[in-house]
Amino acid sequence: MLKGFTHARLACGCLIGFREGVEGSPVTIVVEGKAPGCVSPLHVCNLPLFDHREALREPTRLLAAEEGEFEEEG
Repeated sequence: MLKGFTHARLACGCLIGFREGVEGSPVTIVVEGKAPGCVSPLHVCNLPLFDHREALREPTRLLAAEEGEFEEEG
């Protein structure tokens, strides 16, 4: 399934790896090494950085109501 890249380095210096996904997710991206200078709290070593399944779930927050049309005051 995975072809080409197996590892990459982010701009912050963290090393990520690409792994086979599960349950409909083609690829899971895992932080394999956190850089000493990285300030992102989302980059935790050995935890997935992005899982495609999360993007497919229904939103848990209510969406903002659409605003109606505005009439010009004249």
